[in-house]
Formats: sequence, structure tokens, C-alpha cells
Amino acid sequence: MPNHRLLNSRQRELAKKLAKKSDKERRRKKLTKQMKREDDPDWAVLNEAIAIAKQEGEDLVKTACVKKKEAFEEAKDCPICTLRLPSLSTGRRCMTCCGKEVCCGCACAPVYDDQGNLLDIEKQNECPFCRAEAPKSKEEAMKRMKNRVEAGDANAIYSLGCYHHDGSHGCVQDCIKALELYHRAAELGYSDAYTNIGYAYDRGKGVEVDKKKAMHYYELSAMGGDEVARNNLGTMEKNAGNMDRALQHYMMAVRDGYHMTLKRIKDMYTNGHATKDDTTKALQLYQAYLDEIKSDQRDKAAAFSDVYRYY
Repeated sequence: MPNHRLLNSRQRELAKKLAKKSDKERRRKKLTKQMKREDDPDWAVLNEAIAIAKQEGEDLVKTACVKKKEAFEEAKDCPICTLRLPSLSTGRRCMTCCGKEVCCGCACAPVYDDQGNLLDIEKQNECPFCRAEAPKSKEEAMKRMKNRVEAGDANAIYSLGCYHHDGSHGCVQDCIKALELYHRAAELGYSDAYTNIGYAYDRGKGVEVDKKKAMHYYELSAMGGDEVARNNLGTMEKNAGNMDRALQHYMMAVRDGYHMTLKRIKDMYTNGHATKDDTTKALQLYQAYLDEIKSDQRDKAAAFSDVYRYY
């Protein structure tokens, strides 16, 4: 870099711009190299990459978002039995101690000692992943949740947003606060949060109704693999008269396990907007999803109580 004292004012400005550009280039190469690593990404680095990309209009933002999506795709499997997590919310549990999301089967599976003897009730209630003691009260469970939020756990931030939206778990109902938390969770890569943001704009929850913004956020969530957002996109396209696009969205929602979409495809068939082959394909896609998530332990949990139903 040239000595600024030997340059005139115009040359100094040009030198500063070149130095700034060179610095950005070095940072961009560092970020790109970081995103090519095979291990878990550094979220702070990825968010910095997105900020730079937005400023410079580059495709780096797409690369960062894809990397985030890949990391959260791994979280779609139960970390214990390694089977795909059910899309139905009652089919999985988020542990407030370690932040892991486990399936209903592993959450209530019996625990035995080395001799094959069933352990006492306290051991049965421990976290199936980290073996932490179960919270002894709702207050303790909420304290653990807030600790996860402070640690930057996207799932916990999203859950806290849901609590504020519903006014549950001791949280004051506040749709605006919920939206703030949804945005935080989404920025950390929890793409399902975009569905709730889209729903807020779709129905006017804490914000003015804006169908264009609703579709935008539904699309972001659908690209991250959320079946509810994909279904909502299908409904919006259907209401707009775009039946072919609606059917495509519905098919992808069924593939990802959203059973309510089966009825919508059937209605489209009844009204002449889908063929018999389309309904057959939808049923096959849903059956393939069921084959992927079913297990004996999950069936036992669902038979024990409807709170563990997973399809």
C-alpha cells in the first residue's frame, strides 16, 4: 500500500478505496473457505458472509443459506435412533437441557441398566440424550429454555416466540415480541420460523396484512424444507387460480409428511384440477414418508398416549 503522505487528496481517496476493496476480497476468500468445510459451520461467520453479500450483491448469500440449510437438514433426524423426525409436532420433543430434538419414541423409551433391569422412575425421566435430570417444575423448565435462548439456540428462540404468540408457559401474549424472536431464529438458520412470520403477514398478527410478504416468507421456509409453508404456498396459488403451481406445492408438502394436503389434492381431483394419477402419486409419496419415520418404539409411544402421536 502506498505512503499516503506522498499523495495528493484525490490519490489518497483512490488508495483508500483500493485498500478497502482488497480487505473485502481477503474477507470474502476467508468466508468462502470457511463455508467449504465439512464440519458444522460457524453461524457468526455465515451471518457475516450474508451481510457482505447483501452489500455487494453477490451469490455468496445463496452459498451461506445453502450451508445453513444443509446443517439443519442433519437436525431433521433423531440424534438417538437416527430415524427421520416426524413432521407432526407431537412426534418430537425439544429437550430444554441440551437443546436436542428427539423423537417421541426415544423420549419415552424405557431405560435399563447393564444387567437388563428397569431403572427407577427418576432415571426414566432423564433426558434421553444428555441424561440430565428432568426439570422438577414448569419454572425450572422455562429457566432452562431461557438459558438456551441466551446461548443462541435457534430452536429455543423459536419456541419462546411461539410461547409469546400463544400467551402460554407463563409468557405474556405479545405478537410483536413473537415476531422479533421468529426473525432471530430464522437468521440463525431455523427456517421453520419463516412460516410463522409468513402467517403473521397472511393473517395480520401483529402486523398489517401483506400477502406479498406472506408469500415471500413462506417461500423462504419452504426452501428450507418446511411442509406447512409448502402447503400454504399451494393454497395461495390455488386461490390465485394457478392450479398447476398449486398442485406442485401440494405434492411437495405431501412428500414431506403434511397429511392434510392429501384432502386438498382430492378436492382438486373432484373439481377437475388434478388427475387420478396425481392422487395416486400423492398417496405413494405419503406412504414413502410413513415408511421412513415408522418404528416399533414410536408406535408404542403413540399407543400409550395421543400426546406422542407422530402421524
